[in-house]
Amino acid sequence: MTMRIVKSVTFDAAHHLHVDSEERPYKRLHGHSFQLDVEIEGEPDENGWVADFADITAALGSIRNILDHSYLNEIEGLETPTLENICQFVAVRLVKQFPGLVRVSISRPSIGETCHYDL
Repeated sequence: MTMRIVKSVTFDAAHHLHVDSEERPYKRLHGHSFQLDVEIEGEPDENGWVADFADITAALGSIRNILDHSYLNEIEGLETPTLENICQFVAVRLVKQFPGLVRVSISRPSIGETCHYDL
């Protein structure tokens, strides 16, 4: 019986998109509140767990510490901090520890935007 578990964290960060045109606001420095969701799929182990939520929480805490209240463009690997690139940034850091990782999602709930990265 395959199951999927989801863990979410939030963070606030600033960024700009240097690839945008001058007439659009994305080129200027601005900030968002983000929600990060990770989904891990697998067969429950002898304890009944797909993965230990404490381990997921710790791993996401490390990533949150990098991203929260930061200027995303200054983080190596996020020089162009689109939702798509943030998803990949997170997935690369989690997939070795959680081989059942099947989806990373990042959203900006206040403006109704989400990106799903399916592994």
